[in-house]
Order: sequence, then C-alpha cells, then structure tokens
Amino acid sequence: LVVGRLKHLTMGSLLGLHPLFEGTVYFAAFWGIMYAFVLMQNKIGKLSFEDYSIAQIVVSISVFAMWLFWICAWLHQWHPLIKPIYEE
Repeated sequence: LVVGRLKHLTMGSLLGLHPLFEGTVYFAAFWGIMYAFVLMQNKIGKLSFEDYSIAQIVVSISVFAMWLFWICAWLHQWHPLIKPIYEE
C-alpha cells in the first residue's frame, strides 16, 4: 500500500533536491555548448592542437568551478548554518 502511494514521487522530489539536479543539467548543457565551440574552432583551423588541448581543459575547469560555486551557494541557502534570532 505504501509503495503504491510513492510511485509518482521521484528521488529528487522526496529529498527536495529537484532544483539541484535541474541546475546541474543546465551546467552540463553549458559545458557541452562551450566544448562544441572549442571543437569547431579546432576544425576550422583557428586553434592549433596545443591551443585546442589547453582550451578543452580551461573550459572544463571553468564550468566545473562555476558549478561548484553555484552548488555551494544553493546548499547554503537550502540549509543555512546560522539562523537569525528575531528580538522585539
């Protein structure tokens, strides 16, 4: 009976992490677009092989750093460590 009630719920909705997964998908898509841009620049001859290799690493590390900063900010707002005490 309990399993029947939980069929429509996903793991993300059970834990309240749906925005976390959605944001991760957005960053993965952004990485794919930037990676494809670097690949196109290599194919048309604007980047040498050394520059292409460096650009791959720069794009990957940059998008990972942006994602990590976003996830830290999101988690901080989700469960704040310091809760304000209101006094009247």
